[in-house]
Amino acid sequence: MKLTLKIWRQKSKNDKGRIETYQMDNVSEHMSFLEMLDVLNEQLVSKGETPIAFDHDCREGICGMCSLYINGEAHGPDRGITTCQLHMRKFKDGETIYIEPFRAKAFPIIKDLVVDRSAFDRIQHAGGFISVNTSGNTQDANNIPIPKNDADKAFDAATCIGCGACVATCKNASAMLFVSAKVSQFALLPQGKVEAKRRVLNMVEQMDKEGFGNCTNTGACEVECPKGISLENIARMNREFLKAKI
Repeated sequence: MKLTLKIWRQKSKNDKGRIETYQMDNVSEHMSFLEMLDVLNEQLVSKGETPIAFDHDCREGICGMCSLYINGEAHGPDRGITTCQLHMRKFKDGETIYIEPFRAKAFPIIKDLVVDRSAFDRIQHAGGFISVNTSGNTQDANNIPIPKNDADKAFDAATCIGCGACVATCKNASAMLFVSAKVSQFALLPQGKVEAKRRVLNMVEQMDKEGFGNCTNTGACEVECPKGISLENIARMNREFLKAKI
């Protein structure tokens, strides 16, 4: 395939940034999207030009680092996948592809397509943990009876990889889907009851401090989430927050 790539280039967070155009030939439809970018970077390096900076690690849809905004969609045109799982067969010969970083006030650009998502880490640190008895009398989690429905919902919430697609997709740059998933995975289990009130209050407070917008229930976050995190978690977090405030 022949492709025209319109890629956001930005030397640093203080640089203005711009879209630059690159032409690529002989792109295999079997390549992953990141492999295509690897080939482009090899070509740039061979010409003595600066390669394009983009995040990646596992390339297995687990770590969530490969977050790119492709043709106006978080992680590209496919559904239920991360950017590293996107393949070039989703594009057509001669197509123009726009590649940008995730855009949000709370996700400042570091360089090119790399953004700083440490805001998510600070939210998690504010309350995403449980008390654990380390006295030597620790009870095995498998010995604690939990209704299967609750266990399934907690597991589904825990599949959130913190990629930030929900934030990039939301017109308000809201982190409600991410935070609600982290709250829900503990709120549904007995081990999470000890810090329940403090957890939701602290995590929501930190979310607001980071500059994320509020949820207006458009549902775009669930559609673009590579792990299919449900909006039900936002409703659950709102109930947990209301109970904690009361």
